[in-house]
Amino acid sequence: MVRRALLTCWCLTMSMHAVNADEIYVTNEKDNSVSVIDGRTLSVVRTLAVGKRPRGIAFSRDFTKFFVCASDSNSVQVYDATTGTMLHDLPSGADPEQFALSHDGQRLYIANEDNAVTTVVDVGTRQVVGQIDVGIEPEGMAVSPDDKIAVTTSETTNMVHLIDTATFDVIANVLVDQRPRYAQFTPDGAKLWVSSEIGGTVSIIDVAKREIEKKITFAIPGVARDSIQPVGIRMTRDAKTAFIALGPANRVAVVDVETATPKSYVLVGQRVWHLELSPKEDFLFTTNGVSNDVTVVDTASLRAIKSIKVGRYPWGVANRATPEHTAGSAPLDSKTPTETR
Repeated sequence: MVRRALLTCWCLTMSMHAVNADEIYVTNEKDNSVSVIDGRTLSVVRTLAVGKRPRGIAFSRDFTKFFVCASDSNSVQVYDATTGTMLHDLPSGADPEQFALSHDGQRLYIANEDNAVTTVVDVGTRQVVGQIDVGIEPEGMAVSPDDKIAVTTSETTNMVHLIDTATFDVIANVLVDQRPRYAQFTPDGAKLWVSSEIGGTVSIIDVAKREIEKKITFAIPGVARDSIQPVGIRMTRDAKTAFIALGPANRVAVVDVETATPKSYVLVGQRVWHLELSPKEDFLFTTNGVSNDVTVVDTASLRAIKSIKVGRYPWGVANRATPEHTAGSAPLDSKTPTETR
């Protein structure tokens, strides 16, 4: 009896330990898997099998479930975050790449690259509630902090489409530089940052005026300009610093948000694609699609401190935070990456 009680106590302790650990989930395009990294040991602790060609990944607002864009399975898959068990599919439209979860957790906005639409799914009923025609090869998705505007970027059309979430009408089309990949609102919702991969810039859009107010360019000594290809963006909650993945430049740009000026560049793995901050924002995690690893950057020193080997073609990344890190604070933005290789 004593032995059984001790065993039960040990199991409960280990279970609580596992649940309370911050974890970083990384989608691996070529392996149809998700690598799970322990946020303290900075090592892969398990690998989950998912659908074909997983790219975008995000957590539900309570972190009990995660969503994966299984692009070649033509579905968004929903998994139990603790067990890794697949719960169900959501109707997603053809070739879902990237999505954004509304801040109330009720809707998923999905970019469908093959048929030039944005699909809107009610997470609770698992039903499509709208489809909006957008430009050719939609890729990036974002939702404003007040959930009133959804954004889709179209790679081939080189546009950002602003969508009224109440009516599903496209209320503005903003022309940006070539091949827009990713979009992120500032925490106050006043500005929208959009990366243009081939254009080599990040456009800052005034949401109220629906026009570009500034463009950020990058220059790295010894790196050819056409190798500097901005993709993923991650902004700190205080809106002071933005980290921007620069693709085959193998660097992350550290940008002062107020002045929209690059302050420095951090060398990471090969073809850095997407980014995620830890809940305390003390670490930045980058997915490096060619070197098949994740670089961990210390945000205080702005130095890469570790490379973690994951699966083939790591693409999307999302952080599963502990309750202690999420209580009383705004949830991290759940948008995630997308790429056509």
